[in-house]
Amino acid sequence: AIPFWLVMDEVIDNKQATAVIIMAFAAVQIVVHMIFFLHMNPASEGGWSMLALIFTVILVVIVLSGSLWVMYHLNANMLPGLHEMREMP
Repeated sequence: AIPFWLVMDEVIDNKQATAVIIMAFAAVQIVVHMIFFLHMNPASEGGWSMLALIFTVILVVIVLSGSLWVMYHLNANMLPGLHEMREMP
């Protein structure tokens, strides 16, 4: 409810600060779900659940960073001769 209110009422004028606050709330919500609903802690199942979590986080970071990298550099791969075509009479 708080992130929705921050966005809808434009409480903070800086959109980047609003995005950072929303991401912080999301991180807190993830931790709460992991502890209270999934009952994850370093001692459960001999540490295997924590190892699986670390592996999952690493994979998600690799996929997200790779996707962002590809999307950021996508314009260089699309129709490389476009700049020269604009200068043609």
